[in-house]
Amino acid sequence: MRTTLTSLLLLFFSVQIFAQQLYIPRNIAKAYENKTRASDGKPGENYWQNSGDYTIDFNVNPTTKIVSGNETIIYSNNSPDELKSVVIRFVNNVHKPTSPRAAKASPDFLSEGLKIKSLSVNGENYKVNSQDWETFYDLKLNKSLLPNSKNTIKIEWEFPLSKESGREGQIDETTFFCAYAYPRISVYDDYNGWDKLAHNGRNEFYNDFNNYEVAVTVPKNFVVYATGVLQNPEEVLQPGILKKFKYSLKSNQVIHVATKDEIQKQKVTKQNPFNTWKFKAENITDFTFGLSSTYVWDASSVQLKSKRVSTQATYNAGTADFEKYVEWERYSIKWFSENWPGIEYPFPTMTGFQGFADMEYPMMVNDTAIPDDFADSRQTVDHEIAHTYFPFMMGTNETRYAFMDEGWVTAFEYLIGEAENGKAFNDKMFTDFRVKKYINDPSTEQDQPIISMSSQLSGMGYGSNAYIKPAFAYLSLKNLLGDELFKKTLHYYMNIWKGKHPTPWDFFYSMNEGSGQNLNWFWNNWFFSNNYIDLKINSAVISGKNLNLTVENAGGFAIPFDVEITGQDGKVSVKHFTPEVWKNSGSFTTQIEVNQKLKSVKIDGGIFMDYTPANNLFNF
Repeated sequence: MRTTLTSLLLLFFSVQIFAQQLYIPRNIAKAYENKTRASDGKPGENYWQNSGDYTIDFNVNPTTKIVSGNETIIYSNNSPDELKSVVIRFVNNVHKPTSPRAAKASPDFLSEGLKIKSLSVNGENYKVNSQDWETFYDLKLNKSLLPNSKNTIKIEWEFPLSKESGREGQIDETTFFCAYAYPRISVYDDYNGWDKLAHNGRNEFYNDFNNYEVAVTVPKNFVVYATGVLQNPEEVLQPGILKKFKYSLKSNQVIHVATKDEIQKQKVTKQNPFNTWKFKAENITDFTFGLSSTYVWDASSVQLKSKRVSTQATYNAGTADFEKYVEWERYSIKWFSENWPGIEYPFPTMTGFQGFADMEYPMMVNDTAIPDDFADSRQTVDHEIAHTYFPFMMGTNETRYAFMDEGWVTAFEYLIGEAENGKAFNDKMFTDFRVKKYINDPSTEQDQPIISMSSQLSGMGYGSNAYIKPAFAYLSLKNLLGDELFKKTLHYYMNIWKGKHPTPWDFFYSMNEGSGQNLNWFWNNWFFSNNYIDLKINSAVISGKNLNLTVENAGGFAIPFDVEITGQDGKVSVKHFTPEVWKNSGSFTTQIEVNQKLKSVKIDGGIFMDYTPANNLFNF
């Protein structure tokens, strides 16, 4: 068949256009059709999301280790759909022996789980067999929840705190961390309907943005720390402690609100048999609290552009790294607000609680003490506080797409680490702790596309896809666009999706829109491929005063790299190349002017560690 030049050009450009398209799942495509989401990355004209107003009364019995409570949820069905069931989620049922889990459970982890005492929907009572509940329960309704309606759901319940503490449970006999401690309405969204993915103890969460008014009743001498702002300090604290706590709210100094001596002499809480601590938080994805009768309490605050944020920490007296926590929190909150992501910390408080989880919650972190390694301990603080933005400000679906929060947070952890520790120390720490685990494991699991659903990944494949590979993608994009445009683009995405539920495709297309560039080639390269990191020098030829260098991207990922040229006199010159060189080809040839005889040429990806570094050096 005769082929003209014109037809060849048309074929070439059509292939190029097709190659820049992204795979779109059918449910996301349907959302575009329904105009709940738009192909320019913005929420669609018909976008909606559901929410709830939660009023919860908790009671914690430190003797029996039982958390009991009752709640009233005013649930807004803002969808156009008639909901014939309501999915109620209680992830702490992962402790039930019959629940599926991602890892082996010890006897101390297991418990009887949630016991429902009563449940009603819009005034109608439902008989519930708690044995049927796993980490979620699909309650079939006698009367549907109508579109654009408000509905009243009341639940009375109790559950035991597991003896083994991780993300939640008993820290010791006097200290408890009560995360995920109440039944909640699962997310009903425009692209999946009800979220019915079971919690397995490893994956993380997907929640609506809700308002909370919470009361926690505990015996005297127990201090309660929680998401949100304490509403009644005068009712629960003795005058001397109250004075110090209030002073901390406007001070830059670290105030020892409750010392070990004051705790032992019972000078902290009001000496009523029981005290009820009241908290309020608005437009957040979760509520968490912890309590202790033995932990000391430090506090301070940090002034941001529009508000002052309370920073607090509670821990076993004498824990060296936790003695620094308030200071570290102040630095972290201010740095993130002013640098990366460069958006002001959105909440009024942050509390560090000594536990065993290294886990984030809205306005709280539950961290393991690492008293002999301040750098590691501090980066844990940084990492968990960075989650304030992803997923607590950006309501991403961590369960399905963990890279939308953990990847960003890992990138921010790296960036703030350089400010705290200097580039050389930070690079070594980052590569030793994060990168080597990934790059030195050539298994198939490591090369699954990042876009793969996190709930379908296991082992190191989950860790790399959630943390290190997406962090590299974001840092590569930063290098590609340059800091100014990258920040502008990131802010564009965050500002249009904060307080909402962006999907990966909303992210990709909003970043395209914000940058003014079609970055689909980059998204395909990093998120939809089986690539890994591996560059190699194919050839290095000196021609006159020029070095003709060809570098092959054997692994495929579009990464930045330096070319280091060493002369016979030992002097080294460095030329940097951005990921742009991989836009159209897996091979890159460049000509570099040289003015002396060369000893060697080397390609160096820095923290982007190479799978086969031996072929990154060419000796003349």
